[in-house]
Amino acid sequence: MQDRTLKEKRLGWVGAGRMGHALATRLLEAGCDVAVYNRTRSKAEPLGELGATIVDAPADLGDRDIVFTIVAGPADFQQVVAGPQGLLASAAAAPSVIVDSTTVSAEASERVRAEAEKRGTALLAAPVSGNPKVVKAGRLTMVTSGPEPAHQAALPYLNVLAGGGVTYVGAGERARLVKVCHNLMLGIVAQTLAEILVLGEKGGVSRAAMMEFLNNSVLGSTFTRYKTPAYVNLDLAPTFTPQLLYKDFDLGHEAARALGVPMPVAAAAQQVVQALIGHGYTDVDFAALIELQAKASGLELKPEATPVSDGLERAA
Repeated sequence: MQDRTLKEKRLGWVGAGRMGHALATRLLEAGCDVAVYNRTRSKAEPLGELGATIVDAPADLGDRDIVFTIVAGPADFQQVVAGPQGLLASAAAAPSVIVDSTTVSAEASERVRAEAEKRGTALLAAPVSGNPKVVKAGRLTMVTSGPEPAHQAALPYLNVLAGGGVTYVGAGERARLVKVCHNLMLGIVAQTLAEILVLGEKGGVSRAAMMEFLNNSVLGSTFTRYKTPAYVNLDLAPTFTPQLLYKDFDLGHEAARALGVPMPVAAAAQQVVQALIGHGYTDVDFAALIELQAKASGLELKPEATPVSDGLERAA
């Protein structure tokens, strides 16, 4: 059922990649008025079939109340907001709020925030936790930081995007730090799973049995459940690549140095991710860590061809 109040504001969307497409789809299915820009127009056109207006440049979204951005990295974020054809380029109008879910450093975000403030536009940093399948299941979570009035203005739409919950952590770039911390844990847990599964298998325990026990235990989580098919049946279609994970480790260590926090476990995990990339695991999911662990342990790893749940079917 569509909520009429969601039509009160005109929305813009920049970035129609896998995550952007999944997220924008939720707004459109909720009945929101959404105009979309993507650098490769053909990737945005399927959203047009769902009711979106497709535009030719970010500047065409300047008259929208709230604009969401989720692009490849800091250079793209800077360009789509403050570039010659960016959201702030029009002299006539600029969005009241920009909500950004791009993975960028706090420093890069602060530079864009300063440019936006010159036009009276509030920037809300809004990193997400999940992948397109998690989005579809309504289990995505989001953390935000920036001016609280901007958070409140965007909250009805954030709740549509993040069925798993939205956490506001205060002013400035704090949400960027939270996302970096999240992804440090992501890499550490992924490597831990690789190690214990290989250990169990060498001792005669199937990966499916190990994951079933783990997922039903106090240590089970949404993450361990939805990575189960990858670890058990070696379904390594990329949701998040080793290179992207490695970059987030860099961001984490940069923040740790600035704040004087030792990160010995994270440092060790990053070295394994670097080794994974060095062994040619690039266009795959970071769960490929289990294959590297198996090789280091003298184990020939094979898909178990066992039906296992990712824990998202019921939610979807």
